Amino acid sequence: MEDSPLSRRRLLWGAAGAAGAALVTAGLPRLIGAGEKAESVPPSPVRKAPVAAGPPALLHPDRSVDYAPAVWVEASESNYVTSDRPESYPIKYVIIHLTTDILPIMLSKFKDPAERVSAHYVISAAGTRIAQCVRERDVAWHSGSIWYNYRSIGIEHEGWTDQPVYTDTMYEASAVLTATICAKYEVPADRDHILGHIEVPHSTHEDPGPVWDWDKYMKLVEMARQRVRT
Repeated sequence: MEDSPLSRRRLLWGAAGAAGAALVTAGLPRLIGAGEKAESVPPSPVRKAPVAAGPPALLHPDRSVDYAPAVWVEASESNYVTSDRPESYPIKYVIIHLTTDILPIMLSKFKDPAERVSAHYVISAAGTRIAQCVRERDVAWHSGSIWYNYRSIGIEHEGWTDQPVYTDTMYEASAVLTATICAKYEVPADRDHILGHIEVPHSTHEDPGPVWDWDKYMKLVEMARQRVRT
């Protein structure tokens, strides 16, 4: 295990979380409520989108979230490693993913112990709904690399790599979340530390795909980071 200096980090946690929540709730429509179905991406014109078996899992009001605008939709305990980060492992990266499934199916996969996959957060295509599935202190199985999993937070975005489904609201919601994580764990808000899944060494995935606008996203992250910092 690695040592992780915590001199300023704990002071940043509360302020960053509150600031991130204020930024999101000021600019986004209402978030998902208990019992609601998550919005789905419009079906592809060249392939039929999978049909969800039912609504996403019921929320667990007894579990608080790390990021105030999110709702808790817990992944199976078989799909992540319980930890006490950043004490045990420093959080150094944010990794951007694409679901290639509609939101309810992705959430159901995270709840299925046979899938052996999870992410900390999932953001809907419309950008109006954020689910937290794994606590930030725990290790989600999202990058395909054990080393990066232990040192990163994974954010999934609803959509497909070959379709321009990324909305402005999704970019904005994701950027505020990423900026808040960077502020909380003192992660530099740059492209050396905010990675696409495809950029993880030895990755076999191509997400977030060629239609993801990194220039736009990083500008939004920097704007949100400045606001979280103040």
